[in-house]
Amino acid sequence: MAITKSKKQDIVSSFSDILSNASSVVFVKFDKLTVKSANEFRRKLRASGVGYKVGKKSLLKRVLDTQGYSGTMPELIGEIGIAYSNDLLAPSREVYDFQKTNKEVIDMLGGMFDKEYKDKATMIGMANIPSLHALRGMFVNVINSPVQRFVTALDAIAKKKVQ
Repeated sequence: MAITKSKKQDIVSSFSDILSNASSVVFVKFDKLTVKSANEFRRKLRASGVGYKVGKKSLLKRVLDTQGYSGTMPELIGEIGIAYSNDLLAPSREVYDFQKTNKEVIDMLGGMFDKEYKDKATMIGMANIPSLHALRGMFVNVINSPVQRFVTALDAIAKKKVQ
């Protein structure tokens, strides 16, 4: 069934709003996604504050051409959806996590990060960056390490003097 001109205009304006407000966008190929898997995928994205929108590639490309992003746009093959968020790493992380358990169902094709197109490998690399909470924990551990070694050395000296 064909989409009416007014519906196409609504879709284009929706994509335009999403792309102008999002900090990070991931292009998702979802050719073999079942309804059950799609609901699970959307639930996981929503829980992380990531939006997900599906539309015609021609309408998406029309909007992408007007946005003025730098770099080379990844080739959009098959049925395409976009995962988007203001969090720079959340869309790529969540799509990649779902892709690990559902390899045949969805595929990350690339995305946009900081107003620049990125390829699949770069987006997967960004997905593997730990969360801010985990990075803070690592930082505290690095700061604590010298103190911990100093205390261990003092404890060893104290035990040696007691004997």
